Amino acid sequence: MKYFSQRSFLPLAAPLLALSLLTACSSDGEEDVYVESPVEELYNDGHNALLAKEYEVAAQKFDEVERQHPYSIWATKAQLMAAYAHYENEKYDEAVIALDRFIQLHPSNKDVPYATYLKGLSYYEQISDVGRDQLMTDEAQKTFRDLIKRFPNSKYARDARIKLDLTIDHLAGKEMEIGRYYTSRNQCIAALNRFKNVIQKYQTTTHVPEALHRMIECYIQLGLDDEAKRTAAVLGHNFPGSEWYLDSYQIVERKRLVDKEEPSWYWPFEEKDTLEMLEEQDGIKAEEEILEEEDLPLKEKDSSWWKIWE
Repeated sequence: MKYFSQRSFLPLAAPLLALSLLTACSSDGEEDVYVESPVEELYNDGHNALLAKEYEVAAQKFDEVERQHPYSIWATKAQLMAAYAHYENEKYDEAVIALDRFIQLHPSNKDVPYATYLKGLSYYEQISDVGRDQLMTDEAQKTFRDLIKRFPNSKYARDARIKLDLTIDHLAGKEMEIGRYYTSRNQCIAALNRFKNVIQKYQTTTHVPEALHRMIECYIQLGLDDEAKRTAAVLGHNFPGSEWYLDSYQIVERKRLVDKEEPSWYWPFEEKDTLEMLEEQDGIKAEEEILEEEDLPLKEKDSSWWKIWE
């Protein structure tokens, strides 16, 4: 086979490239003449394909709008519509790339809040179960935070806040999954660290009651009865109607840590949130704070947390 040398090829490259822009050979040897289409026609074709759920065709049509008419006002709209077509086609990586490009090229465009929201959704739709890597959860969280920070009054910010809460709950679930794994392998210190992370970083999530309960189990297994008793008091104060509280109470009762003759046997506390109360323990070897009976709020003088179950 005969090859072109570099010198002989270069003079031919320019005319061949120009020719390739005008014609293309089909599989049967016939040439298809390239014809530039009106911008309105291309955009409408893309829109119609989108309505017909032909998302790949729609993305191609919108890309053609920008390629053939880069300076048209429709080109900017087409960029965003192409990204949306990729999103609907569940090609989330392509959607993120297109959205990042739109945001970078048009930072002051009125549709940037929507583009940021759609980018967050593209990550959000890829969130897997808690047993897998949480990279997409982290990316969704960062994108929604960015949207809320930059466009707090945007109509997309409200849903972003809801989904942000869900991503936070998901990350807390991941910590719980790891903590349970360590517990199953009797690695109580490692498990405690994971459960404490849930209390410290994700204290508004639905996983907090279980995290407190698991901490009690770990403390009991480590022989740290005082810490177990204190944590049970925190759980009882903040989640008195929780099933985890009932389970925890049964645990400390079996260990005979409940002295029903002494109403203030548990760690006395004021009105504090879960994180603040646990921080006062200062780790596993916390120093117990003793409060006088007269210093306690009235409602805590009258009843103990365990009496709720009687």
